[in-house]
Amino acid sequence: MPTALITGATAGIGAAFARRLAADGFDLVLLARDGDRLAESARDLHDRYAVRTEVVVADLATEEGLGTAEERVRDGVDLLVNNAGFGNKGTFLNVPLAEELTMLRVHCEAVLRLTHAGLPGMLDRGRGGIINVSSVAAFATRGTYGASKAWVVSFSQGVAADIAGKADDRVRVMALCPGFVHTEFHERAKMDVTGIPDFMWLDQDKLVDAALRDLRRGVQVSVPGAQYKAIVGLSRLVPRELAGKLSSRTGRKYD
Repeated sequence: MPTALITGATAGIGAAFARRLAADGFDLVLLARDGDRLAESARDLHDRYAVRTEVVVADLATEEGLGTAEERVRDGVDLLVNNAGFGNKGTFLNVPLAEELTMLRVHCEAVLRLTHAGLPGMLDRGRGGIINVSSVAAFATRGTYGASKAWVVSFSQGVAADIAGKADDRVRVMALCPGFVHTEFHERAKMDVTGIPDFMWLDQDKLVDAALRDLRRGVQVSVPGAQYKAIVGLSRLVPRELAGKLSSRTGRKYD
């Protein structure tokens, strides 16, 4: 059976990917910092879907954790989902510099290094896929978070272009750009999202369905949800300065 490695696999979008891929018959490698939650998730997925589950406890904000993750990816995976990420508790000057640098390491360096670790083997085998989870914030003005997610989009498109035509196009790299999703993300960042209307929230499972469908189709940048496709399209027509003022305020109230 094919194997998928998912970072940030214990909650939210990562957990949704794990459920869907297990249902599709993938063996799973679940990577996150919390060993107890990982073990519980692995047991549940194994019992429910009768797939093999492997646990890798690693903190992608550390050199040791990144090295552990790279080593496991190099051992061979058919699908890599770079999902680990977080939001900081405040705007740029209200967040300690060390926390901003940690964000860049998890959102950018980890994505780069794990993609670099996984691609050669996929190309040698002539099949495989990498989904780098970005955000619609990549197309907006959202401080370090948005900037890091914009990097993920640009990086993923660049790598996809670099490998185009190799392995008969059966190795694909895609940036996934979700909008608001009910996960632990906003609670951990102490963001007040009570003002976000219901129609702006995406269902985790439908989001994953859209992502995997787009990956199969060879889409390089996946934006699930008609509402977010429209927002991203309109953002390219609105003057950049005005778009920046609007996007920097939306959903950015902190408790």
